[in-house]
Amino acid sequence: MKNVVLNNGTEIPEIGFGTWQTTEGVQKTVKEALKAGYKHIDTAAIYGNEAEIGEAIEESGIDRKDLYLTTKIWNSNRSAEGVKYSVEQSLKNLKTNYLDLLLIHWPANAKQFDNWKEINAETWKAMEELYKSGVVKAIGVSNFMLPQIEALLETAEVIPVVNQIEFHPGYTQPQVVDFCKEKGIAIEAWSPIGSGRLLKDEDLKNIADSYGVSPAILCIQFCLQSGVIVLPKSENPNNIYNNLHFERFKISESDMKALKTLEETGFSGLNPETVDF
Repeated sequence: MKNVVLNNGTEIPEIGFGTWQTTEGVQKTVKEALKAGYKHIDTAAIYGNEAEIGEAIEESGIDRKDLYLTTKIWNSNRSAEGVKYSVEQSLKNLKTNYLDLLLIHWPANAKQFDNWKEINAETWKAMEELYKSGVVKAIGVSNFMLPQIEALLETAEVIPVVNQIEFHPGYTQPQVVDFCKEKGIAIEAWSPIGSGRLLKDEDLKNIADSYGVSPAILCIQFCLQSGVIVLPKSENPNNIYNNLHFERFKISESDMKALKTLEETGFSGLNPETVDF
């Protein structure tokens, strides 16, 4: 598995293990992922599973320096004090004294706040302090669309290393992706298989069949070939293994275009500029 070099010189595995919507049995699932060879585990405070992930890592016996851990600041902690509190809790739950990557989970948006720019800037400044202290090795954002990322860059001392967004066949958000890539901000794909919805898409299945791979593997390769870090999630041991250990292949230009323009069957419906949580 390759690593991607981020804009601050740190490296991140190009395939990580997603843990969103995984609370029941997450300890067992993450142990299975670690056993399969995943080095990059992605979680968030709001997922409610950090403590179980910390236990799984401890039980695995894998040296902390050989793992890459990402967590996120939830919306209720978008402030200087909130960031400090959130990170203290995450470190305790994950049984570690540093984080490889810390993200703002969702941006404050104009629908909810008149001072959304200031809220995001204050949150980011607190994260910059943690980055400078070494408690966090890299900082980034999640679900930031063009207005939010542009506003953040106006005051940021440290450029985000990543923007983790919803990205999969049929939903590729080219405007924000292109902007971030121009600024040296890597894109991470959450829900790369459309939370499983894409597995039933007949057009996608037909393309997958033509390469002799599963729809899930096609989605993962689509992300990688788009230059995007990918975070597949599964609770099935065989799928956990196969999502990491498939033989790399090249999707043709015509099929890449077909996948980009696929119907939005996998879209979550969550628009960061209009969500009210």
